[in-house]
Amino acid sequence: MDTQIVLDRAIPAAPAARARTARGPRWGRALAPRASTVYAAAAVAAIALAWDAAAGRGALPAPGDVLAALARLWRERGLAGELATSFALNAEAIAWSAALSLALAYATVLPPLRPFAGAVSKLRFTGLVGWGFVFTLWSRDGHQLKLWMLVFGMAPFFVTSMASVVAAIPRERFDHARTLRMSPPRVVWEVVVRGTLDQALEVLRQNAAIGWMMLTMVEGVVRGEGGLGALMLDEQKHLHLDAVFALILVVLAVGVAQDHALAWLRRAACPYAEAADRRAP
Repeated sequence: MDTQIVLDRAIPAAPAARARTARGPRWGRALAPRASTVYAAAAVAAIALAWDAAAGRGALPAPGDVLAALARLWRERGLAGELATSFALNAEAIAWSAALSLALAYATVLPPLRPFAGAVSKLRFTGLVGWGFVFTLWSRDGHQLKLWMLVFGMAPFFVTSMASVVAAIPRERFDHARTLRMSPPRVVWEVVVRGTLDQALEVLRQNAAIGWMMLTMVEGVVRGEGGLGALMLDEQKHLHLDAVFALILVVLAVGVAQDHALAWLRRAACPYAEAADRRAP
């Protein structure tokens, strides 16, 4: 029998087979999405009431003022273009950080390279003060400076999570791949890369939010290209709190949409992962 078929049955197909036994009754699956929708609607209503109460005390701008500011930003300040600029920058940073972090995490299967990945993961305890000056000297323009700052903010956390995923792979999977007479690169591809794809996509989804959190800082350092961060700092400088909160809502909406898109990608690429999540305690 072909070794590819044997390994596919032994590793990735096992969770899919167990998923058929963990689906539960059909009526339970039908009620679950409705219940989650009700909970989400209740949470939104509670947040709206709390916001309205805070606005009445002068702590926050009123929801109507925020919506009016959002319309003004869209018509007069080019919000659509600024959003496109920030989204493109964040997507590029996510791609670079994912590529570099996955390469380092997968390299931890080689003992000599583990200390290097561990050293990179420790950078998550450092800030950008000092590093920003170094990146300024190394970068060729403002766009590259912003990109490196975002990658530096995301990559250490990504490496830490993925290195733990790789370290948790059972030794039996490596032994099983070797019994099929696979070469070492083939073992790494089948067991480490393909075998942890669902977890890699989940780590990517969780760490992608860091870029939006750092957006205001990096775009405030380099304002030549604009972006939501630069626009937010300009509105805050003029004490337009309603516009600031309108931009915060835009970032929140785009971030949530990005999170759902990455979750959909994980379900589409790894259909067995959803069943494994339901079985997890």
